[in-house]
Amino acid sequence: MNMQQLMKQAQKMQEQLHKQMEATVVEATAGGGMVSVKMNGNKQLLSIQVDSEVFAGGDKEMLQDLIVAAVNEGVRKIEETMNSQMGNLTGGLKIPGLF
Repeated sequence: MNMQQLMKQAQKMQEQLHKQMEATVVEATAGGGMVSVKMNGNKQLLSIQVDSEVFAGGDKEMLQDLIVAAVNEGVRKIEETMNSQMGNLTGGLKIPGLF
């Protein structure tokens, strides 16, 4: 395989991964489900759901901590999902700096 063909194949794989990232949505929770977030494959926050129980306590700091924890878990899940999808696209071959 010549270099030009290899680059075309790499570009095609990158385009496929980009489409998968756009279509991927993960949900993550914190505090036993008291805070739930949805994120897309581009690590953009799509929604936040907060259980009304959280407001009953009036603990602002706890709510902030739960939101941070849920968002961080969402980012971790996105990265895990993307790594898995990239591995599927490349047949497990890792090409540093390509994606």
